[in-house]
Amino acid sequence: LREMADIAKVLSHPARLSILQYLAACKSCVSGDITDEIPLSRTTVSQHLKELKKSGFIKGEVDGLKVHYCLDQEMIKQYYQEIQSFFDHISKDYSNC
Repeated sequence: LREMADIAKVLSHPARLSILQYLAACKSCVSGDITDEIPLSRTTVSQHLKELKKSGFIKGEVDGLKVHYCLDQEMIKQYYQEIQSFFDHISKDYSNC
């Protein structure tokens, strides 16, 4: 449950969701300044990228002065399965309510 709460916390910020959507739409790694596409300051985007990377949602590789970001599909698949399992468990039909 603690891991589920940590996942929910990372996903609870609209800026992080926006970054994830942008990276998913690109279908490849993004290098350079994501702030060109997301209307937030560099500092704000950097902080959110740090949280997303720390939680495993994205990968980032340094290439000179640029960082290439992309979704970590394995972790996203794992998180999706955990979330789905959690909701499957709590959404069972209880006829006594």
